[in-house]
Order: sequence, then structure tokens, then C-alpha cells
Amino acid sequence: MTSAYIPVALGAFGLIVAFFVYQWIKKSPVGNGPEKDIADEIHLGAMVFMASEYKRLAIFCVICIVALYASLGEGTAIAFTLGALCSGTAGYIGMYTATKANVRTAVAAKNKGAAEALNIAFFGGSIMGLTVASMGLLGIGVLYGFMGNTLHGIESIEGFAMGGSSVALFSRVGGGIFTKSADVGADLVGKVEAGIPEDDPRNPAVIADNVGDNVGDVAGMGSDIFESYCGAMIASMALAASMSMASLDVLGGNRSVLQFMPLALASTGLICSLLGILSVKLFSNKSADVALRFGTIGSAVIFIGAAYFVITSMGASVGVWYAVLVGAIGGIIVGLVTEYYTGGAPVRKIAKDGETGPATVMISGLAIGMQSVAIPVLTIAAIIFFANLSAGLYGVGMAAVGMLATVGITMAIDAYGPVADNAGGIAEMAEMGPETREITDSLDEVGNSTAAIGKGFAISAAALAALALISAYIVKVSNGDPDFVLAINDPIVLVGMFIGGIFPFLVSSITMTAVGDAAFEMIIEVRRQFKEIPGLMEGKAKPDTARCVDIATRAALRKMILPGSLAVLAPVVIGFGLGPKALGGMLGGALICCVMMALMMANAGGAWDNAKKYVEKGNYGGKGSDVHKAAVVGDTVGDPLKDTSGPAMNILINVMAIVSLVIAPLLI
Repeated sequence: MTSAYIPVALGAFGLIVAFFVYQWIKKSPVGNGPEKDIADEIHLGAMVFMASEYKRLAIFCVICIVALYASLGEGTAIAFTLGALCSGTAGYIGMYTATKANVRTAVAAKNKGAAEALNIAFFGGSIMGLTVASMGLLGIGVLYGFMGNTLHGIESIEGFAMGGSSVALFSRVGGGIFTKSADVGADLVGKVEAGIPEDDPRNPAVIADNVGDNVGDVAGMGSDIFESYCGAMIASMALAASMSMASLDVLGGNRSVLQFMPLALASTGLICSLLGILSVKLFSNKSADVALRFGTIGSAVIFIGAAYFVITSMGASVGVWYAVLVGAIGGIIVGLVTEYYTGGAPVRKIAKDGETGPATVMISGLAIGMQSVAIPVLTIAAIIFFANLSAGLYGVGMAAVGMLATVGITMAIDAYGPVADNAGGIAEMAEMGPETREITDSLDEVGNSTAAIGKGFAISAAALAALALISAYIVKVSNGDPDFVLAINDPIVLVGMFIGGIFPFLVSSITMTAVGDAAFEMIIEVRRQFKEIPGLMEGKAKPDTARCVDIATRAALRKMILPGSLAVLAPVVIGFGLGPKALGGMLGGALICCVMMALMMANAGGAWDNAKKYVEKGNYGGKGSDVHKAAVVGDTVGDPLKDTSGPAMNILINVMAIVSLVIAPLLI
């Protein structure tokens, strides 16, 4: 198992690079005006929330570790512990860095211009990307080195994915509730009722809104991608460990090579991501859009070529490379389609429909969100078809690995968005001047596009990773029970499918309600401060921002427990209550509904958001017009869809799938 040291070494190298990037960011000026104090408030709020969240996560993880140790042994319990630690550490490091890079981006925009501001914002995000990729390689590589030589060992490693998914679920849902409760409260009272600009320092909820960008869109998103990244690798390992000799011969005949292949490709992807990150630096003097796009597509192209060399040199069939190829290309297609629906003609149509009021904005946005599902789902279906044709079920897992291998650059660009957004907020609150705000707004505009693309990518990656995990579950149960078949005309399978279809709707309802309840409390507090604090509206007094941060924190921590518990307990209840066939059906029903709902909510929310920004540029009357007010209503409704409920779908299906895979031996 000496080859396992390669991903471990590369994982350690990636962390070292991330550390040096952080040291470079720290050397950038933080300013000596109010911007530093504002940034400190944002950083403190984010750290307080993360500390509170991780305390509750620790309790949940301890319960899971004890249960896994008692039922499946110490190997699975150790792997779960390591997975949870790696996921939590990646999210924490990424968020910590982002809250340090935001003010430095704003100061760079003021003192040195757009190119330097882009560099700081992007490299601030790149630490998240490098940490996610490196922690995954490091954790799985270590476990593979100790456990990967037996089938039981591979089964134990599955606990790593379960640990990562558990942390991701609570981090993404909790962070999503926090950020959107603050955002909705700030927008409805500030922009709609009071008529003051976004990020106005008089608004008590603005700091909480900026904190939310970090805990939701950096730490939460990082944990989200981490669990898909690790889930895809581990599912492919499990499929290789369990495949028949006939399938093995078709794919190259060497089981250990196929088991190690996901780690080899992910290691290659990390190197390609580093090259992509470097290319953004080289092209930073161009427009931000050009630099970021070149980095993303360039990394994917280099990886596709490098993957062919890795796969063939290890003696595996070229069919494995075809599966990786369709996964990588499919990820790019979904990202581009998402970009169109959240930044192209559909956005302008929503803005135009605002001329007749909020109702038509809502109708248009919902219609576009529903329409946007078609091409990504067809793309995912094509990936599954061609990957399976090339390399069987193992090919589906490798397609997911191919899509996620360059996660370092993908996550870097996604995390760049919240850093740029925070920089704009700090520039506005610190009154750093219109020239600075113009630069940060241009960076933020690109960040909105990258965030939308990132959400589309995350959904498709989660779908493929979940399908690979479900396939591994089916193979594992079939090996223990030769009579196990998931037939669509089997009543127990159909019962499971209908039950599975319930959970996406139920979790979406719970999370949206959570945002609404927390936003209501936030609105009451903001209104109170506007009314009761003398001189606040005149800019002569400071708002009580800590109170708003506390409201969002308490709401998020309280409301994240139920959806998290449902995702973990549902497979256990159905599996032991109705049997493995019903559980397999439940996973199938949940997968289809989750993917479609996630795409609809993410794209509708993104389109509403950018329609508002399109109006704010001066179109259809600009800020303060009736069209703008209608667009703000659409954006307010879309916020919890794209940043809370939608992302929860990705994690929901992956958590359910990995829990099912881990408990499968107990169901046979």
C-alpha cells in the first residue's frame, strides 16, 4: 500500500501551499480607518457562530461514534471521526481566511486598483479550495494506507464519508439559515421600508448579513463540496472492492489498481487546480471574468489530458478514462447552463416583468427556475448513460470523481464570491469612496456569476456522488443476499420511492420556515432600533449589530437540528423497519426529487437576485423605482431558495446514501 503515500504527501503539500498563501494575504494592508473595526466585527461574529455550531456538532458526532463502534467496529468509528474532523477543519480554515481577506480586498481596491483586489479576493477563496481538496486526500489516503488492503477495510473507510457528510449537513443548513435570516431582515426593513441602500451602516442587520456570507457560502459550501468529493472517491473504491471478476477483467483486471484509482485521479486534480490558481494570478491584469474562467476551464482541460496518462499508465481500461471525460465535460456544461439562466436573457425578462409588479416577477422567476431543470438533468442522464456504457457502475463513480477532481480551483472561485461581496459591504459601510465601491461592485458581480455556477456544479456533483453511493449500496446488499433485486414493480420498492420523495419537500419546508421565522424576529429588531435609538437614521448613532448577530445565531443553531436528524435517521428507520429493498427505493425517490428541486430553487433564486442587480444598474428606473421594489421582493423570496433550501438538497441525498451504505451489512 505504499502508493497511498502519494495522496497523503500531496494533501500535506496542498495544506502547506494554503498556509503560504494565507501568510501572503496577511501582509496586505488592513487599513487604519473604520474598515478595520467593521471587518473585526464580521470576523468575531463568524467565529462565535462557528464555535457554537461545532459544540453542538461535537455532541451529535460523539453519539454517532458510539453507535458505529457498537454496531460496526472500531475501524468505521475511527474513519467517521477522521471524516468529521477533516470536514470541520476545512470549513473553519476557509471561513477564518475569508474573514481576513475581505477587508484587505477593499483596501487593495482603494489603494492599488482592481487587479490587486482580484488577487487578494481570489487567493482568499483559494485557501478554501486547497484545504477542501487537501484534507480529503490526506484523510482518505491515511485510511487507505492502513485499511485499504481488504474488503472489510474499504467498508470501514466508508465511515469517513459519513463523518464528512454529517458535518456538511449541519454546517450548510445552519449557515444557510443564519445568512438568509439576516439578509431578508436587512433587505425588507432597510431597502424596502426605510429606503436606504444595501450595506448601509445605519442598518443593524448588515453586519449579520456579512457574517452569514462567510458561515453559509464559505464554510457551509466548503463542507458541502467536501462531502461530495470524498463520497465520490469512497463510493468508487467500494464498487471496485465488490465488483465481480468478469467486470474486473473488462476494466483492467487489477482490483487494487481500480481501488486506488480515485485517489490517484484526485491527486492529479489537485496539481491541476494549483496550475489553475496560478493562471488566475497571471491573468489578473485582464478582466476578473476572463481570469477566473481561464483558470477553471484550463484546469479541467489539463486534468482530462493528465487523467488519460494516469489511467493508462496504471494498466486500467481506457473505458475508465471515457467515464472520467464525460464527468468532467458534463460538469462544465451544467455550470454554463446555470450561468445562462442566472445571468443571461432570463434575468432581463424577470426585470422587465417587474414593470407590472411583484406578482409577475414571482411568476416569471418560478417559470425560469422550472425550465432551467431540463438541460442539467438531461446532462446528468447522459453522463450516467455513457459512463455506465464505458465502465459499468464503476464508471458512474469515476464520472463523479472526474467532475470533482479539480475541486481546488472550483471551490476557490466559489469562495471568491463571498470575499468580494464582503469587501463591497465594508467599502460601503466605511465610506471608502465611489471609486472603491465601483471596483468591489465589479468583483462582486463576477462573484455572483461564479456562485451561481458553483451551485449548479455542486448539485450535479452531489447527484453523481449520491448515485455512486447508492450503486455501492446495491452491490453490497446483493453480495450478501443473491436474491436482492430493486424492481420497480415490487410494491415494497415503490413504497420506498414514494417515501423518499417526501424528504426533499419536507426538508425544504422546514428550512424555509426556519428562515422566515428568524427573519421575522430580525425584522422586529431592526424596526425597533430604527425607532428607539436616537439619531440612528441620521447617522449620528451606531446600531446594536451584536443583537442581530445573536438573533441569527440562535435561530440557526435551533432550527438546524430537525432537518439534520431527519437525514441521518430516515435510512435507519426505513432500512430496519421495511428492509433493504424499501431503503433502496427510498434512495432512488429522494435522489430524483432532490436533484430537480435543488436545480429549480438555485436557478430561480439566482435569477431573481441578478434581476434585482440589473435594475439597480439603472435599468427600468433603477434604485428606488417601483420595478426595483418588485425585484427586491423576488430576490427576498429567492434568497432562502438558493442559499438555504436548495443547497440542503445536495447534502440530504448524500447523507442518506452514505448512511445507507454504512449500515448495509446490518440489514442483510
